[in-house]
Amino acid sequence: MSETELLSIITCPKCNYSQLEEMPTTACQFFYECTHCKSILKPLSGDCCVYCSYGTVQCPPIQEGNSCCK
Repeated sequence: MSETELLSIITCPKCNYSQLEEMPTTACQFFYECTHCKSILKPLSGDCCVYCSYGTVQCPPIQEGNSCCK
């Protein structure tokens, strides 16, 4: 099994600003504040967290084949 990737580049859909972030391993991140425009991001319908919606890498539970912490 491959190692879980913890870094993801999250891109704000409002201003297109991208930021490299370390994903939490103990909980899903439901809210994210864009450091550029200060918009509060929430997951898209059907996604468990902001990394699954706006990141380059899905959250650790999804990478490991588990359901996310809903």
